[in-house]
Amino acid sequence: MSKPENVSDYLIAPNPGAARLTRTVTGHDHEGQPIEISVVEERPLTIYLNSQEIVTAMTIGDYPEYLALGFLLNQGMLKPEDGVTGVDYDEELEVVVVRTKAATNHEEKLKKKTRTSGCAVGTVFGDMMEGLDGVELPNAQVRTSDLYALAHKINTTPSLYLEAGAIHGTVLCRGDKPLVYMEDVGRHNAVDKIAGWMFDAGEGPGDKMLYTTGRLTSEMVIKTALMGIPVLASRSGFTAWGVEIAQQVGLTLIGRMRGRRFVCLSGEARLVRDVDPSAVAEEDRKHRRKGAGR
Repeated sequence: MSKPENVSDYLIAPNPGAARLTRTVTGHDHEGQPIEISVVEERPLTIYLNSQEIVTAMTIGDYPEYLALGFLLNQGMLKPEDGVTGVDYDEELEVVVVRTKAATNHEEKLKKKTRTSGCAVGTVFGDMMEGLDGVELPNAQVRTSDLYALAHKINTTPSLYLEAGAIHGTVLCRGDKPLVYMEDVGRHNAVDKIAGWMFDAGEGPGDKMLYTTGRLTSEMVIKTALMGIPVLASRSGFTAWGVEIAQQVGLTLIGRMRGRRFVCLSGEARLVRDVDPSAVAEEDRKHRRKGAGR
C-alpha cells in the first residue's frame, strides 16, 4: 500500500513497522502450504499511582505514559487538581509511575489486579458511572461532509489494524482532520492513550470527535462522555446499553459507517447534513483487511 498524503497531517499516527509491536510467526494455510504472517505483540504494563500499585494492563507497549495517565483519569483515580509532578516509565521493568503533589484518596480503589486484553474487562465500572452525574457535553455541530472525509482518511491510513488485525484503533478528530491515532489490543487502552495525550498536551475536548474501529459499547460511551467529547463514531455497531447511556448524557453516537452509509442513534440534533449521500463514493473493500481488528 502506498503511503497516503494525509499521514503527515496527524500529530500522532500509527507506526505499523515498529519492531516491538509485531512478531512474524510461521504456520500453514487452508491448503496446507507454509505461510508467514505478522501477529500483534502484547505485553504487561504495571501502573502505579505514587507508591500504590494499581493495575497491570495487557498492551502493545507503545505510549505507556499516555496509557497510564489516561487510565487513571478515566477511572476517576486521578483528578486535574491532584497536580501531576511526573510520569516515569521503566522499559525493562515494564512499569509506569504517575506521581502527584500529594497522596490522593483514589489509590485504594483498585489494587493489584490484572486487566486482560479483553475489550470489556478491568474497569471500575461503578466509579465510571458515578462520574457521569452532572456531565454536560458541548453543543458542537457535526458536518456529514466531515464524517465522510474522516472515514476515508482513517480507513486508508497505514496501521496495525490493516497490517495484522487483532487490534483496535481510536482516533481523536477535529472537523475533517484526524489528529491522534492510537491502537491497542483493547479498545479501552486506545481511548485511555488519547485521554492521556489530551491531558499532557492541554487539549480541550469541546470541538473534538472520537472515531473507533470497535463496537460502540457502554464503556466506550462512558469514557468518551467523561473526557467531555460530544461525538463518538465507528464503522462497527452498537450495544443497547451503549445507546441508552449516550441518549442519557446527550452524546452523539454514530455507527455502521461504511462508504456513504451510517446510523445515528443518539444526538441527531448535532448533525448538519451538508452533503448529498448519493454523491459519496461507496467504500472500496480493497482498502480494508477483511475482519481486521474484530
